[in-house]
Amino acid sequence: MKLTLGEKVSYGLGAVGKDMVYMLSASYVLYYYQDILGVSAVAMGIILMAARVFDAFNDPVMGVLVAKTRTRWGKFRPWLMAGTVLNAVVLYLMFAAPPALDGGGLVAYAAVTYVLWGVTYTMMDIPYWSMIPAFTEGGKEREGLSALARSCAGVGSALITIVTMLCVFWLGHGDERTGFRLFALIVAVIFVAAITVTCANIKEKSTADVESPSVGQMFRALLSNDQAMAVVITIVLINCSVYITSNLVIYFFKYDFGGEGWYNSYTLFNTFGGAVQILSMMLFFPLLRKFLRAIQVFYVSFAMAVLGYASLLVLAFTNMSNVFLLFIPGFFIFAANGMLSVLTTVFLANTVDYGELKNDRRDESVIFSMQTFVVKLASGIAALIASLCLSVFRLSNDTSDTAAAAGSVAGSSVVGLRMTMTVIPIFGLLAAVFLFHKKYILTDEKVEEVAAQVKARREGQEAR
Repeated sequence: MKLTLGEKVSYGLGAVGKDMVYMLSASYVLYYYQDILGVSAVAMGIILMAARVFDAFNDPVMGVLVAKTRTRWGKFRPWLMAGTVLNAVVLYLMFAAPPALDGGGLVAYAAVTYVLWGVTYTMMDIPYWSMIPAFTEGGKEREGLSALARSCAGVGSALITIVTMLCVFWLGHGDERTGFRLFALIVAVIFVAAITVTCANIKEKSTADVESPSVGQMFRALLSNDQAMAVVITIVLINCSVYITSNLVIYFFKYDFGGEGWYNSYTLFNTFGGAVQILSMMLFFPLLRKFLRAIQVFYVSFAMAVLGYASLLVLAFTNMSNVFLLFIPGFFIFAANGMLSVLTTVFLANTVDYGELKNDRRDESVIFSMQTFVVKLASGIAALIASLCLSVFRLSNDTSDTAAAAGSVAGSSVVGLRMTMTVIPIFGLLAAVFLFHKKYILTDEKVEEVAAQVKARREGQEAR
């Protein structure tokens, strides 16, 4: 049975809320604790990276728990709803550090809340993405829903990048600490409401009924799926490159671009970028798919991203008094990121059928737990690199006088910031495209062939 419009809208709405939460954490937790509360940049980098190491053990285990779940509501929705409520509470606490805390107490608070945020996010993110193979057929239907979900996720991410700083200043009346606390509360409420709609209207339809595996069996199945491993490593490299820039762009506008109204330029740039990213998912990607295969669109996106970073590096060393000049590299980077996020989800979903054919079991939860883990791992690595950049190049965390702070940053610090947010991402993207080209074999034709073989095998098993 084909997906209804209501199911598509409900699933997409969940992606909007989910990625609003993720982007708020991924892009602003370092800024909140380092630049607003004064926690050491190195300490924050270590916390963010250590949390990702913990996730290396937590995420696959969570995938196993989801796979073993059997309830009247299915195996995905109970975890999705519970994880959402808990994650929303922790998100608020993470951006509501008690004023009485300072020094070691503040570092400990940041560490505990961030680790809990990662655990609870995993609880809802794995079942959310695992639902795609469970209630879609392979091929165009799955690709279409993946594109829709990623487009809606892009809307959520774009909303956060566009409105966060304006809302923070407005809600806090200039006090960023208060502004972030209130804004996090609003985002948390929206998140719970969106996922509630998803859980109320989405039901899994076609998950293979297999015996619940052991942890060892699940890891062996994952490691034996060479296509899933190729995709998740590619995702790490892509997202690490993107998140380095997203972590540092606010510092770029604050301390390099400068000016008392730096956050207006920052918001304008993010508004443009968010619009381009959404258009790339909803318009550019479907348009290119009419003329190119999925893998060809993937390579085009890589070329656009590298071109964007290279042009940003050139422009950074010229006159940057006009923010509109930054729209040129911004177009290529944001458009490429939008299409890459859709394609990596499609490619990973395709590896579920491939793994079922190869290993004789359907391990969607574990495979998608790897996506959750690697995206968070990439954000941790990127945050560590960004925090080391802030520490090594001595970018100020004194926000009492923004204009003065921007003017006091040394020229060498500005150069280091520019190089970190452009050159490192270029190398990361080149490594990703090399690995993908060497290892990934699931072309459009191969995907259809695998889907047909999986369907034939299921029909044969049912006939026995």
